[in-house]
Amino acid sequence: MKKRDTLGKFVLPAVLVCSAAPLMAGPPPESKWKPIPELTDEFEGGKLDSEKWHDHDPGWNGRQPGYFSTNNVSVSDGKLHLTARVEDLPNLPDGFHTFTTANVRNVRSKAAVKYGYFEIKCRPMKSKASSAFWFYQHAKEEWTEIDVFEISGVGDKWKNTYNMNVHVFHSPTVTKHFDKPVQWKAPFDFVDDYHVYALEWNKDVIKWWVDGKVVRDLENTHWHQPLHMDFDSETFPDWFGLPDKADLPSTFSIEYIRSWKRAE
Repeated sequence: MKKRDTLGKFVLPAVLVCSAAPLMAGPPPESKWKPIPELTDEFEGGKLDSEKWHDHDPGWNGRQPGYFSTNNVSVSDGKLHLTARVEDLPNLPDGFHTFTTANVRNVRSKAAVKYGYFEIKCRPMKSKASSAFWFYQHAKEEWTEIDVFEISGVGDKWKNTYNMNVHVFHSPTVTKHFDKPVQWKAPFDFVDDYHVYALEWNKDVIKWWVDGKVVRDLENTHWHQPLHMDFDSETFPDWFGLPDKADLPSTFSIEYIRSWKRAE
């Protein structure tokens, strides 16, 4: 059972992982924080909490050819599972075939967030179908994105490559899309165990954390728009390559998502 103390910080049992670094369990101590309940979930029930999450993206079918299927989203054993499969579903939109993947995003009417600390404990799937955690908002006035990670769990090039990015598609001051991708090589293969990944985002800086260590920091020049939270798996024919059918089905499993904002 996962518990939290009376100050709002979550308390985890001691866990041994592949990395020598300690697991992070809560935001950096130099600030006062309070939880964001609508973006926090221990996934301890038998089904997805529909008050917090969609089991699909209401405005997007997936990245072709992989179609987001609600059948690929499940909750069991205290975890959220997103699965990629080899299957052709009937009556799919043009361009979707061969593969199905999965998407979970927060209910838009419940929460959009600007700034905070967001921590996920997970194990990506062992497949070229991605495992990803990201924040996104597409509005008429502004369209931005923060990618905490996009991971392919197989292949010598990708199995320990941590892909981080930020995007501005348009804003009141930006008319042409730009992004700032960075890769970090982990000292472990992502699919071998659960690790703790986090994003710290404030008005001045954006930081990416892995197992309690900062692996990237970026001056926050443009990312001041309230964003929505997403977990998903996609097919990337031109990036990771299409999944090998022998690797599927494969599952991206999330033990928890915990979110905080600064109390002040």
